Amino acid sequence: MKLVDPIIAFQAEIQQIRRDLHAHPELCYEEQRTSDIVAAQLTAWGIPVIRGLGKTGVVGVIKNGSSSRAIGLRADMDALPMQEINTFAHASRHAGKMHACGHDGHTAMLLGAAKYLAEQRNFDGTVYLVFQPAEEGGAGARRMIDDGLFEQCPMEEIYGMHNWPGAAAGTMSVTAGPMMASSNEFYVTVKGKGAHAAQPHKGIDPVMIAVQIAQSWQTIISRQKSPLDTAVLSITQIHAGSATNVIPDEANLVGTVRTFTQPVLDMIEQRMGEVAQHTAAAFGAEVDFKFRRNYPPLVNHAEQTRFAVEVMKEVVGAENVDDQVEPTMGAEDFAFFLQAKPGCYVFIGNGEGEHRDGGHGLGPCVLHNASYDFNDNLLPIGASFWVKLVEKALAPA
Repeated sequence: MKLVDPIIAFQAEIQQIRRDLHAHPELCYEEQRTSDIVAAQLTAWGIPVIRGLGKTGVVGVIKNGSSSRAIGLRADMDALPMQEINTFAHASRHAGKMHACGHDGHTAMLLGAAKYLAEQRNFDGTVYLVFQPAEEGGAGARRMIDDGLFEQCPMEEIYGMHNWPGAAAGTMSVTAGPMMASSNEFYVTVKGKGAHAAQPHKGIDPVMIAVQIAQSWQTIISRQKSPLDTAVLSITQIHAGSATNVIPDEANLVGTVRTFTQPVLDMIEQRMGEVAQHTAAAFGAEVDFKFRRNYPPLVNHAEQTRFAVEVMKEVVGAENVDDQVEPTMGAEDFAFFLQAKPGCYVFIGNGEGEHRDGGHGLGPCVLHNASYDFNDNLLPIGASFWVKLVEKALAPA
């Protein structure tokens, strides 16, 4: 492993920032304290700051030399609306809010790289340090783009990184092409006609219609989609009725659809709507079908992925790099950046949880779990990756 020595030297300083952020989590578009800390640190290191993109977003700008080349590095800042059960010293001090996805660590790793890059400036061009709000469902990446990120910061390509529990600390992984799925939600209301449970013939039972729709939808995945295309349709909620002897007027179906490609998603959405409408009509009912597209698939660009793999091997060693990692059906709004600019998103192993301080919860150290904590041993690894990526991409001619 070839880490940047000065980064190792100030690891304790960056760790202190990370743990302070963990203790004071802020939800999407509420990251005022977090963005203030980020902006203050960047300013203290002599890095000009752009604020207000994506409401609470912060962009640090480091220029050196005369080259017009520019690269973007992104870290997300927001926490999750969940209760932390860890009791160690840096556990969340705000009830119902927790850094359970490691965005505190992502922010700290990029700050570590920023400090080094500002001090050493071993590159020719411009580095844009993108500290993004609202990844957890708020589409902060899209909002930063809409607010003019790429007009104010004309980068040629952009890179992102996420910790990955279960993968050994000190390992990194990536794959070209689709690496994370699209995230989409559906909300369906079947409108029948209520009746006494002893006289079902006098009503139109929305519960049985909802069951028919739910079962038929799965044939879209198993019989209408190519077996070579990946997709998941999950019905996560069914709500109907309030009494044992009453057939209700309505039944509701809620859930998600995830795919790796847009054409597959288009087909699934269309067929879901048709199946719902025609099934309800066959029983004399009506249906209200809503389908909401949240995040598109995250698709890594081939050239930038090859480049990222070279840097990963240089930092952690070839034996610790998986350049064909299995894609995940989880979603990530960095996908919006990759739709607008060439780039790549990589994983860095967070370990199994042995790094956690005494007082951690009894649950596993996995993402979106109340016992999770970011592995501070990754701070110099991730920061070194960012530094090496910049120095290699913007090497003097």
